[in-house]
Amino acid sequence: MNLQKRIEILVGLGDYFKENSMHLQSVIASASEKNAWFIPEFIELAIKNIQESFLDKDKLESWAKHYHVDDNIGGKNIGLVMAGNIPLVGFHDFLAIFMSGHRQTIKLSSRDDVLLKHLVDKLTILEPVVGDSITFANMLNGCDAYIATGSNNSARYFEQYFSKYPHIIRRNRTAVAVLTGNEKQDELFSLSDDIHQYFGLGCRNVTRLFVPEQYDFEPLLRSFVRYRFFNNHHKYMNNYDYQLSISLLNKIFYMTDGTTLLIEEDAIFSAISRINYSFYTDYTILMSQLLKEKDIQCIVGHGQVPFGEAQRPGLMEYADGIDTLEFLLTL
Repeated sequence: MNLQKRIEILVGLGDYFKENSMHLQSVIASASEKNAWFIPEFIELAIKNIQESFLDKDKLESWAKHYHVDDNIGGKNIGLVMAGNIPLVGFHDFLAIFMSGHRQTIKLSSRDDVLLKHLVDKLTILEPVVGDSITFANMLNGCDAYIATGSNNSARYFEQYFSKYPHIIRRNRTAVAVLTGNEKQDELFSLSDDIHQYFGLGCRNVTRLFVPEQYDFEPLLRSFVRYRFFNNHHKYMNNYDYQLSISLLNKIFYMTDGTTLLIEEDAIFSAISRINYSFYTDYTILMSQLLKEKDIQCIVGHGQVPFGEAQRPGLMEYADGIDTLEFLLTL
C-alpha cells in the first residue's frame, strides 16, 4: 500500500465510526461485558476522540507531510505491547506504525482485547492487504523493534527483554491541573471531565490539583455533579468506600461530593476515586518545577492544555514526549 492508500483507509475507518452501526454497538457491548471499567459511554468517548483527532484526512496528510513520509519507508516488523487501562489506549502507536508503512505484531492486554481486533477486521474489509501487515500474538519474538507500554514494574522487564533492539518503553504517568481561582464554572465542568473520564484510569487523567492559598473548593465540587452516576458502578464505589474508610480511620481531613474525595496530599499519583491537592504561593516557580517533572504527562490549566482537552491529544502529541513516528522512520 502506498501512503495515500493508507490515509484513505484510515479515513474510511473514521467514516465507519461516524455511522455508529449496530455491529459496532455490539462490539462495544462485548468489550464492556468483558471489562467492567469499560462502560459503553467511555468506549464511545474513546472512539469519538480517535475519529475527530486522528482520522481526519487533512490532519493525517499534514502529519505525514511534517515527517516527509513517502512510499519508500517501511519493511520492518514492529512488536507492539498494548496497555489496557482505558479503551484503545494504544491506538496512537498502532496508527503511527500503520502510517509509517512498517508491519506490526501486536500483543493486546487481556483487559482490552476486543476493540482493536474489530478495528483491524474493519480495515481489512476496506483493504484486504492490510491483513498482511498486522498480526496479533501472545509472544513477541523476532521483531525488528519494539514499542511497549505498561507499569513501572513491567517497564523494567521490557527494558531487559528488548534491550538488544531499538525500542520505546513507556511507564506510569499522570496529569496535573494548576488552578488560579479565577476559573469560570464551565471551565471547572471541563476540568471534571479531565479528572473523571475513564474513571481516572488514564495517564492523561488529572490526579493532582495545585490551588492558590484560600482556594474555594465549593464550585469545583459542584462541577463533579455529572459524574454522580459513578455511585452505581460497584468497582468504583468499592474504591471510594475504601479510601473514605482510610481517611476516617486516620482522621484525615477530606472533602467530597459523595463520589470523589479531595484530600491534601503531595503525591502526584492518586488512587481511584481520590484527587490529591496542595496549595502554592508562587505560580511561576510552581510551573518551572512541574515542567521538569518526568512523571507528568500533561499539565491542565490556563496557558497549558485547555480544560476538558486532556483526553483529546492531537497527532503530534506523543506519550512521554517521545516522538513515535520519528523513531519508526529512522529505523
